[in-house]
Amino acid sequence: MSTSFKALERAPRDSRRPLAEILAAVGFNADGLIPAIAQQHDSGEVLMMAWMNREALEETLRSGRVCYWSRSRGKLWRKGESSGQQQRLRSAALDCDGDTLLLQVEQTGPACHSGRRSCFYVALEGDEARIDSDPLIDPDTLYGKG
Repeated sequence: MSTSFKALERAPRDSRRPLAEILAAVGFNADGLIPAIAQQHDSGEVLMMAWMNREALEETLRSGRVCYWSRSRGKLWRKGESSGQQQRLRSAALDCDGDTLLLQVEQTGPACHSGRRSCFYVALEGDEARIDSDPLIDPDTLYGKG
């Protein structure tokens, strides 16, 4: 944990620090990434987890449109650029160690590439895994395939 985040442990409510100072102290991993959990702002539903680098985080904070780092594509990925299912940022918060982001978002349609509202649809129950939701949109329709 950085000294900046350690100092925040005892900071009173509504204390303020310059954003540049906090971003400089964020605990990006060895690949320069931080996990970002997207949660629907009004329902609390956890939609997905993706990765952000500093550029994606800064763009998200500046533009209000959520941008991630795609490890598979090796580039910035603006949520919804191919599917139209965008996320608008309502608020962002770092955890106490500065190594995980929680994004409160306004999600348009499904958040998951499977066409489901949430990426967390495989329920682990006893000795089975159960699919607990249906796609809202067929993935082939969502991404213009087929």
